[in-house]
Amino acid sequence: MKFGVVVFPGSNCDDDMVHILKNVLGQNVTKLWHKGTNLDGFEKGDCIVLPGGFSYGDYLRSGAIARYSPIMNAVIDFANKGGFVLGICNGFQVLCETKLLPGVLLRNNKQKFICKNILLKNNTSNTVFTHKLKTNSIINIPIAHADGRYYCDEAALKKLKENDQILFQYCDQKGAITEASNPNGSIENIAGICNKERNVFGMMPHPERASEAILGNTDGLALFQSLIENFQKASLA
Repeated sequence: MKFGVVVFPGSNCDDDMVHILKNVLGQNVTKLWHKGTNLDGFEKGDCIVLPGGFSYGDYLRSGAIARYSPIMNAVIDFANKGGFVLGICNGFQVLCETKLLPGVLLRNNKQKFICKNILLKNNTSNTVFTHKLKTNSIINIPIAHADGRYYCDEAALKKLKENDQILFQYCDQKGAITEASNPNGSIENIAGICNKERNVFGMMPHPERASEAILGNTDGLALFQSLIENFQKASLA
């Protein structure tokens, strides 16, 4: 499996992502500059990652300018043909701006930047990104955002629920979805979703910051291992 990590002006988690994928997990990783116009060398079973950061300084609206970077036309085409695409934090915002994922990320309800560890409930194991996690299990993953309040209209929310597209929700230590456990005011505590076709994934928390023992937290490692394991199984089939 090959990973491509897109770098926008203002990306600041691209090297973190490359480190985990390449040095910790031993994968083939290539950085992709935002002015590129193609994804030559990447196939359907590969994965393009949009990392966290502040693309274009978060001017206008988080992810709104990055969505029009030349590389994104190729990313959209790649996703529409079934390739895997993962957006973390700012990358999630970009995916929503492209409409590869429904909804939008708004300013946190308390109007403050939040950076801390947070508990997430895994709602589904029925994706290549979450199949190594038990449904309803709880993981501890850091967040770092000012515009992380996920919102969509009632019709979109209904479809997310019907199609089992809500991957993660902010929760308490017992897995309860409560107002107190919601750090940013996201609708129904949503922290991550996928598309209906289950090949595009977005989440505000940073699993790459919780994927190495030296950091004291490896809860995020299973998500990347899920993608890799899926590819390995497909290759043997």
